Amino acid sequence: MNIDKLFQTFKNKKILVVGDVMLDRYMIGNVTRISPEAPVPIIELTQEEDRLGGAANVALNIVALGAQVILGSVIGNDPQGSQIKKLCQTAGIDDKAIYSTSTRKTTVKTRIIGNKQQLLRIDSEVKDYLTSEDEIAFLEQIKSIVASGIDAIIFEDYNKGLLTQKVIDNIIQLSHEFGVITTVDPKKNHFSSYQGVTLFKPNLKELKEGLGLQFQFPEEKTEFEKAIGILHQKIKNTYTFVTLSEYGVAISDHTKVDYYDAHVRTISDVSGAGDTVIAVATLCLVAECTIQEVAQISNLAGGIVCEKSGVVSIHPNELKSEMLKLFNS
Repeated sequence: MNIDKLFQTFKNKKILVVGDVMLDRYMIGNVTRISPEAPVPIIELTQEEDRLGGAANVALNIVALGAQVILGSVIGNDPQGSQIKKLCQTAGIDDKAIYSTSTRKTTVKTRIIGNKQQLLRIDSEVKDYLTSEDEIAFLEQIKSIVASGIDAIIFEDYNKGLLTQKVIDNIIQLSHEFGVITTVDPKKNHFSSYQGVTLFKPNLKELKEGLGLQFQFPEEKTEFEKAIGILHQKIKNTYTFVTLSEYGVAISDHTKVDYYDAHVRTISDVSGAGDTVIAVATLCLVAECTIQEVAQISNLAGGIVCEKSGVVSIHPNELKSEMLKLFNS
């Protein structure tokens, strides 16, 4: 494998990420005493920070690897939504597919951190599905972007109401019309809705819950492989890519299943690893890697970000270095 050439290829690709975007707000300070009003810690605030979250984290990973990315989502017509657009522009994410509406509020997750420990999280959000008017307006934006020429669409579902059946069906239909690769990071609510996508990437828990199956992994590999077959019968996807936590990953083209072990690492934080995996897998697919290479490179990338604290994007030099060790050993 020519690793430098692969990373150069990434720079010529344009990816559309469609999914629930949110604002991750951090309020950080020190705890030195307990409140006299209630048995709770008092935080003396020293820092406030807003970061992009949800589907935007997938977009950040794509930008980090040098590709162009367009983020498609629906946000509230509110200051928090304006902040998301501002952060996108700063990060180099094209926000022209982000639709603002007065029928919703922007999802904000506020984390209160004292003495380097998370003490509380406050979620402010609307999880209802889009109104039909918002669906139509959002899909019009997406149609013009797909028609203008992109290499892949990533569906990133966080069960916040954006990915309705109509939105999913229409975008998949567009992808078939324009010959665009589609990849999916699913959640339980719409697990079987992604008919005819290219690559479907659940984790082991999502696979079992989505199909209503119970089995142990790795003890019952036969049952696991049967589950992949059942999934394929349901949604007619081209590839199934399952992340298996400490057991690595498995990928199938529905003729066989290939397994790749997790690399030995000091795990600091698994947050955001799935976002990195779907971003890297999609870029490798559009760069015409084999599915075995897609699985191996994505597995490496997911492991690297687990060594970092908090939600972070993959760094291309770190990924290159690990790939050189893997493919030249």
